[in-house]
Amino acid sequence: MTATDEAWLRQRVVDAALDLAATGLSPQMSGNVSARAGDSIFITPSGIAYTDLIPDDLSEIALDGRILSGPFPPSSEWQMHCAIYKARPEAGGIVHAHSDFATVLAVMKRPIPAFHYMVAVAGGRDIRCAPYATFGTADLAAHAVAALADRKACLLAHHGQIAIGETVEAALHLAHEVETLAAQYWRALQIGEPDLLSDEEMAVNVEKFRNYGRRG
Repeated sequence: MTATDEAWLRQRVVDAALDLAATGLSPQMSGNVSARAGDSIFITPSGIAYTDLIPDDLSEIALDGRILSGPFPPSSEWQMHCAIYKARPEAGGIVHAHSDFATVLAVMKRPIPAFHYMVAVAGGRDIRCAPYATFGTADLAAHAVAALADRKACLLAHHGQIAIGETVEAALHLAHEVETLAAQYWRALQIGEPDLLSDEEMAVNVEKFRNYGRRG
């Protein structure tokens, strides 16, 4: 990776983190963002407000957790990010957020079912909720990897949500979509249990989203 490419990738991570702060998707210093850089990743540091963040503040760590560079410790969730990148070679970016409605469902250990066809944008018939584990642990990393099997997003019990994408921008876009779906599902539950789309219909939608918006 050239110095120019590295600088641009670092800026994209910072831009995604600033979006979390500006939109309220992850308030204060909660959540974290990373992007793959070959055999290492750039990840937001621990305990630094996103609005104070500059590209050189990011931590670079190897996928085995070795710190390669950075003035601050990496996010406490570095194990979860590294585990996902190792399990999902197609992932180029990860966004973890404590967004309001996704966290409400996660506190209730409630997955997002097929109440709306857009659930398929996360890669399956539902958006699973991973079991609880203490933040920043290998156990939480393992639960997240399992809940993300054949999916691009999941909830984390008593915690929040995590989304992956081919780029950090794609991961951020999906994290916003998950929060929108969580809010819509929560509102529907105030009226009653919504009818769900069939597995067959969701399979059709998953396939349609596989190449949605791509040329050719």
